[in-house]
Amino acid sequence: MNDIISINGLTKTYSSGFSALKSIDLTIRKGEIFALLGPNGAGKTTLINTVCGIVKPSKGQVKVAGFDIIQDYRLARSKIGLVPQELATDMFEKVWDTVKFSRSLFGKSQNPKLLEKILKDLTLWEKKDHKIMTLSGGMKRRVMIAKALSHEPDILFLDEPTAGVDVSLRREMWEMVRELRSKGVTIILTTHYIEEAEEMADRIGVINQGKIILVEEKSELMKKLGKKQLILTLKSPLKTENFKLPFEVSKDKTRLTYTYDSQADETGIPHLLKNLSDLGIDFKDLQTKQSSLEEIFVQLVEKKV
Repeated sequence: MNDIISINGLTKTYSSGFSALKSIDLTIRKGEIFALLGPNGAGKTTLINTVCGIVKPSKGQVKVAGFDIIQDYRLARSKIGLVPQELATDMFEKVWDTVKFSRSLFGKSQNPKLLEKILKDLTLWEKKDHKIMTLSGGMKRRVMIAKALSHEPDILFLDEPTAGVDVSLRREMWEMVRELRSKGVTIILTTHYIEEAEEMADRIGVINQGKIILVEEKSELMKKLGKKQLILTLKSPLKTENFKLPFEVSKDKTRLTYTYDSQADETGIPHLLKNLSDLGIDFKDLQTKQSSLEEIFVQLVEKKV
């Protein structure tokens, strides 16, 4: 898979002296869904805005589809569709007019059939003659996505695209993103909804305090950093006072939890179960649980602080 975005030594320091981005190296592959995670103020939006040419870098180089964002600004920007966090559009314009105008900004010829398809895919067709100010928050966000797609970009940046959007609409957007990816569009997603990244992303990048602290295939990240837990529900509350085995005991003493590395050669589980049997402790249910991406993310950020 070829790289469609290449970032080398990217630094952004504001006049106040605040360093928002610190020598970032990152490549995004053509046709992938890349999720960029990080706490508030980590640098996610600054990174996106720099690649999109909204923020001028202090140092480093960024290339989009082979075009330098400074030297070849127009060509680089034409490859990008951006859905920003903030709803920034003319609220007095009608939906159709604003999407049509966005396409013309990039010098594209009129294509009513394409715009109609985009609006229908986003469940906006029935609202095409409505002023944006009359739409709900979720509908306004869909308009932002329609505007970003109007000039047929190769790359789509979604900066917190489902913020304030209900669950059903969020899932509709996920399906739309998958369809775009199937057509070869590269998706870069920032989100506070960890399950969104876990559901959709091919790769995960974590940014904290202006630095990329990890980039990994989602599946590999789950394997490397995810812990598993063995949870035993006991037949009766635990009575043993001198309980030495490495279990976490629930408050009501009816559940034991053992955390282990699923990639280790020896999990120690057979030995532990034998010890429980020797102690006369019987259980009625056994289950395992994999760490979620949210738990992994919290661990990573806490380690790097």
